Amino acid sequence: MMPGGVSSPVRALYGAKRTPLVIKGAYRDIVEDIDDNRYIDFCASWGALVLGHSEPELMNELAEDLKRGTSYGITSHYEHKLAKKITSFMPSIEMLRFCSSGTEATMFAVRLARGYTDRDYIVKFVGNYHGGADFLLTEAGSGFATYEASSKGIPKASINYTLNLPYNDQEALEKLFSDPQYKGKIAAVIIEPIAANMGVTPAKKEFMKRLRELTKEQETLLIYDEVVTGFRVGLGGAQEYFDIEADLTCLGKVVGGGFPVAAYGGKKEIMQRLSPLGDVYQGGTLSGNPLALAAGYYVMKKIEHPDFYSKLRAKTQNFLKPIKEAISQKENFSACIQDVGSMFTLFFGQDRVENMKESNLSNKEMFWSFFNFLFDRGIYWPPSPHETAFMMCSHSQDHLQKAQDAILEFIEMQ
Repeated sequence: MMPGGVSSPVRALYGAKRTPLVIKGAYRDIVEDIDDNRYIDFCASWGALVLGHSEPELMNELAEDLKRGTSYGITSHYEHKLAKKITSFMPSIEMLRFCSSGTEATMFAVRLARGYTDRDYIVKFVGNYHGGADFLLTEAGSGFATYEASSKGIPKASINYTLNLPYNDQEALEKLFSDPQYKGKIAAVIIEPIAANMGVTPAKKEFMKRLRELTKEQETLLIYDEVVTGFRVGLGGAQEYFDIEADLTCLGKVVGGGFPVAAYGGKKEIMQRLSPLGDVYQGGTLSGNPLALAAGYYVMKKIEHPDFYSKLRAKTQNFLKPIKEAISQKENFSACIQDVGSMFTLFFGQDRVENMKESNLSNKEMFWSFFNFLFDRGIYWPPSPHETAFMMCSHSQDHLQKAQDAILEFIEMQ
């Protein structure tokens, strides 16, 4: 009844040559399928679950909120509560608007940038994945790269104004911004400042600094796609990590606490161009869903604890350190772990990855052997060599030890 048996392609496990998992429930760091198999989960709903599955206190709070209804189609008090938290954590966001998915957030942010600047061209980077909007689904990462998808169904006219640049390539960036054909005509540059859809691949700090300078010089808006990194790498996201602010920021995943919630925001001057204040239209029946925002607000209250991120980073590093050491000591074996905060990727066949070309050169056959090796031992790793694994607060020490031992055994076998 469903193409591939899934609602999103990467879940199909085609590369692993397996039947897709069908989950009936999840608790803390475990997902359980309909055949009663249990798996230690490092996918974490693709990073959305920073606390873990079915966090008991959250479940109790949502049970009370559920009694007040599921959807109003009218602004709820949780919109004010969550917006206040987000704007206090990310100073570059002075105003924001809620929507339902990361795809919507990036799509609407680009529309707003084009309307604000009265320009058409946008720049994105090869391997960055910004969701499924036609004009952004070109040379992308994530499932698009996993299954080597084409742009079938996307008219060429839709991507005529989308310019792709290699990630972390400052020379290519300088060349584009000095090209008379595009100089002063670019509405926005959208970037994953810490790429998560070609594996964890941070932008170089010098590259990010120069990108900010060039966009300011030409009055081009800089859009940070922090759908993955927002509230995952730190309270201030990648902007705090680089100490460089964006004009517009797209958020998702963690901000919804496991529900389909996203947001985009930025400077008031830009955001006030949105209808009904301005001439850029965007709407959505379920945007700002009260139950979903209640979950997001609960998560925001948890993550603002002073030692929340230091504890999560420490847990991540304790898990990764022996694996990194085993890789460095293994003769005739090429691999690397790249990590930021509680995000990490194990690349096979590469000592370092800085762009999509290098991610594509990783040993995919070995990755799928690795995935199946873990799967057979009750460990669920994100099913793509281009995706990111995530640490959750709920990962128990016993389960982390089991996963760590299995990964070390796999490395030793190579």
